[in-house]
Amino acid sequence: MTVRRVLPRDAIPSVDEPRFSGAYDGDADDRVVAVTDADPPRAYPVRYLQFHEIVNDALDSGDGGDPIAVTWCPLCGSAVVYDRSHAGRTLEFGVSGKLADDDLVMYDRETESEWKQSTGECIDGAFEGESIAVRPAAMLSAREFRESYPDGVVLDPPGGESEAASDDDEPAPIDYAESPYEAYAAGEGFGLAAHRGAADTREWDSPADLDPKTVVLGVEFDGDALGFAFSRVRAAGGVARATVGDRDVVAFAADDGIHAYADPGHEFETTDGGVSGDGTTWDPTTGAAADGRRLERLPARRLYAFTWLDDHGPDAFHQPDSLE
Repeated sequence: MTVRRVLPRDAIPSVDEPRFSGAYDGDADDRVVAVTDADPPRAYPVRYLQFHEIVNDALDSGDGGDPIAVTWCPLCGSAVVYDRSHAGRTLEFGVSGKLADDDLVMYDRETESEWKQSTGECIDGAFEGESIAVRPAAMLSAREFRESYPDGVVLDPPGGESEAASDDDEPAPIDYAESPYEAYAAGEGFGLAAHRGAADTREWDSPADLDPKTVVLGVEFDGDALGFAFSRVRAAGGVARATVGDRDVVAFAADDGIHAYADPGHEFETTDGGVSGDGTTWDPTTGAAADGRRLERLPARRLYAFTWLDDHGPDAFHQPDSLE
């Protein structure tokens, strides 16, 4: 793992006092990171996260309990929600200005320990070698979030200045109508060098059937890790199953992305109306069934294939039986 400083600390400002409302001023197709086990469910638009990268939130706003960090690395396409409670302390995270293998390095303001965003592992400091826990979350469109969770709330525009809004290393006023990573997301290259237009960029040769920026949903239990690539699951009929550690997992490739749930053991089949199984139809995006049941969404990481490869190696990608 290579760690390097590319920006001053906090040049990209975390959101530490988030506010929410029922309205969203962006486009219905905009992507949001959705924490659906909150009451009410909460959405954090990527349109805002690309300028802030971390939101320090507490789902129980009454007493500050249940603290979470909603994290986003634009280079890695990695959306991960973490528990901020660790080792008896509540941590508040900021953007260190460093990258580890092209991934955001967070730091906690209590001990100044540094944490790799895609893994949640402390790579330097008081907690070195320890990891913060992943929370269930989903990547949805703003439209899907509103339709699936009509009582849900959306992060208000935090405002301020960010280096992501600037042409150099100095923060500039944020204009959320801008998309500083749009060309990077659409291009073939990956990593910081590709984002900055350098000629010498990283190469990709494995797994050969995946693009380096293929979306992967990574699931980890009991030291076992498996990444479900959207393109593979879609090609295999939209449903994939595996055992990860001691958990049976079912993953669905839906129009809006990929989602992983605790596998109830039903025979699932993708249909025009969703996923059919056990005598009813299930929404692959929410896990909700037409008869009122709901699948248990699992803690997972949404990220690009190259970052999952960096963290876990080429053997940690799920290979559907139908594609072997």
